[in-house]
Amino acid sequence: MDFILQALLQLAVIMAAVKLMGELAIRLGQPSVLGKLLAGVLVGPAVLGWVESADWIEVFAEIGVLLLMFLAGMETDLKALNENRTPSLAVATGGVVLPFIGGWAAGLWLGLSQGEAIFLGLVLSATSVSISVQTLRELGKLHTRESTTILGAAIADDIMAVLGLAVVLGLVLAGDVNLALVIGKMAAFAVLAVLMVWKGIPLLLKLASRLHVTEPVTSAALIIALLMAVLAELSEMAGIIGSFAAGLAVSRTPHGEAVLKRVEPVAYTLFVPVFFVSIGLHVTFEGFSGQWLPFIVLSAIAVLTKLVGSALGARMTGFNLRSSLVIGSGMVSRGEVALILASLGLGSGYVPAELYTTLVLVIVLTTVAAPPMLKWTLREPKAAPQSEGRR
Repeated sequence: MDFILQALLQLAVIMAAVKLMGELAIRLGQPSVLGKLLAGVLVGPAVLGWVESADWIEVFAEIGVLLLMFLAGMETDLKALNENRTPSLAVATGGVVLPFIGGWAAGLWLGLSQGEAIFLGLVLSATSVSISVQTLRELGKLHTRESTTILGAAIADDIMAVLGLAVVLGLVLAGDVNLALVIGKMAAFAVLAVLMVWKGIPLLLKLASRLHVTEPVTSAALIIALLMAVLAELSEMAGIIGSFAAGLAVSRTPHGEAVLKRVEPVAYTLFVPVFFVSIGLHVTFEGFSGQWLPFIVLSAIAVLTKLVGSALGARMTGFNLRSSLVIGSGMVSRGEVALILASLGLGSGYVPAELYTTLVLVIVLTTVAAPPMLKWTLREPKAAPQSEGRR
């Protein structure tokens, strides 16, 4: 079949599957995000085989996750994000250290070399909150203190993960990595991001508003989001941090509400569905034979260490038990960040080929587990029945 026709057919299948599976999840009392993630498993190589990963899908998925975090940035209170920097740092620290130790110990138990076990710990310490953000948004909880802490912790977690990767590759595994250069790039991006959020982006949108072409401000906002994502990637950080920062800046301008209303339909109709499905497309059972025990052990370690580590960080900084569990649940998803690390490990020989499929399934499981965990921890406690007075 012609490439264009095949891509169009697959896109139609993806969009239909996401909406139908999302509706099914809602009817079963779960967040629609869970159904959307499982849509990728259903239409992908693991079950029906209607859609396989392709370059255009990866591009659409990347745009989807960038738009998702751009919108999250537009709905995040910058002042609240700054006020919660200490809890966010504590959550990120607990959510990195405990999974790293758990992954390293599991690697040694599986018979991996010291270097491979360390890399496994690094993969399990990653966090991707794009799925959690969408779940919180869907449940109407994106403006709470817990969600703000999760977003702040995700940024800190990404910085820790990049530094950890640089240390592991440069020192432990004797890779050709300059740690000082990595830190310098990240610091430069941080300064640039602050300047752009403070002055640069508001000025650019003001200039764009003077143009007479169709939707100049919305176009300018999207261009800025994409460029900020590129700069973040070039600075050794995740692109979603750049698009999130762009969203924060755009929301502070007089054009924020209009941009939000125009970007949402484009994001949720076309690009975000492809992102959800792309996670499930990584699921395949080739080479999984006899790997049930490692899969169960690694899955338990991945979920529990991130949940407990992040919740402890929240608890130590003043959150009650329920809020701490909400934050811990929001940090469980490994998503595309861990998938990228696992792929990097496979290509460089730090993740054994026989373990790669199992590790990918573990990553997908954590991603699928996050939405129901968040809904369960966010449920309102039942009010105690009032005792009847004496008649």
